[in-house]
Amino acid sequence: MDKGNFSVVGAIALNSALGDNPKFSHQLIDRFGSMEELFSFGRSEKQDLFGPYSRFSSAFLEQSLEEAEKQYRKLSGEGIQFVSIFDRQYPSLLKECLDAPLLLYVRSCSPVESIFKEGNYLAMVGTRDMSSYGKEWCQRIISSLPDNSSETIHTRLSPAIVSGLARGIDITAHLAALDNGLRTIAVSPVGVDDVYPRHHSAAAERIASSEGSAIITDYPPGTIPYPGNFLRRNRIIAGLCQSTILVESRVRGGGMMTSRLAASYGRMVFALPGRIDDPRSQGCNQLIADNIAAPIVSMPSLVTQLYPGCEYRKAKDLKNTVASMFQEREDADDAMRLCMEIKNKRGTDSDNLCELTGIDYPRCSFLLGTLESAGVISRDVIGGCFINAIFD
Repeated sequence: MDKGNFSVVGAIALNSALGDNPKFSHQLIDRFGSMEELFSFGRSEKQDLFGPYSRFSSAFLEQSLEEAEKQYRKLSGEGIQFVSIFDRQYPSLLKECLDAPLLLYVRSCSPVESIFKEGNYLAMVGTRDMSSYGKEWCQRIISSLPDNSSETIHTRLSPAIVSGLARGIDITAHLAALDNGLRTIAVSPVGVDDVYPRHHSAAAERIASSEGSAIITDYPPGTIPYPGNFLRRNRIIAGLCQSTILVESRVRGGGMMTSRLAASYGRMVFALPGRIDDPRSQGCNQLIADNIAAPIVSMPSLVTQLYPGCEYRKAKDLKNTVASMFQEREDADDAMRLCMEIKNKRGTDSDNLCELTGIDYPRCSFLLGTLESAGVISRDVIGGCFINAIFD
């Protein structure tokens, strides 16, 4: 075996046996002195040295460096990268956590050096059952962050959005990051050979093929989405990041767990306040009330706290954008009236817009189609209209 790969191959073997108990993996290595020492002992010696942890010995003893090396070579041939906790490329903030994974499997077009380079990692988490309010503000927050072309960001740490690839807030955050020129890291709850949920396969491919972005996991190939996998996944999201933002969550949910884990790691936590009678905001409101999370009250104040000395990215002017889209003044005026009604009544559909503005249906449909094609508005599956987050 190539000694240069020993830390990774040994971590693959240990992770396959004891991955669901990373703290114990660290204790084992500390007990034996090093990864090399751990694997140098014979079977009977290992059983004796496991001491009070003998219940784990059979799982570990069934693992072999030969099998781990086969997995390493196979996955390497498929373009998968690895980073063990003993490598200098391992994320420094994650390494501080007592339950940090020994090994990360990485799927990306970029080398691990550029994926885990110094940067301001920001976790965006929340409910799968997001509202139009949560989606809009998730996109608005990300579109307000300074990008790498900012005049002030070059002396700061460049932003990267971290989330879990789930429905709702997670996937919205990943796609908003890419749409706004930011890196994003998706932490998967299944093996590196799979995507969960499957209908996010195209988004996962876009992430993995975007420079500086990646799909990562600490699960070996073949791992299916057991319920317990998600909590273990969440502690990686929280551990990677300097800050966590909870966009929407019920009182019980994965986003709440991630936010509490982030607070336990001593990281900054923010929450988007919401209506007290909306179950999807009750978790956020609770974290704020418990002084676990700071409330998000404006984009300038949030960006100042996340990136001291940097200005937030200002939204595009909606009125000027709409005016430049139409040659006829009457078209521009009617389109702007539609935009103002959409802004005031988030999620309203074309029928209601016709009634509110007095614009007949054919003309309303034409104007809405033009606004949507230009990226000014978006419509959900039931026809509700929303102003896109890049506009004020």
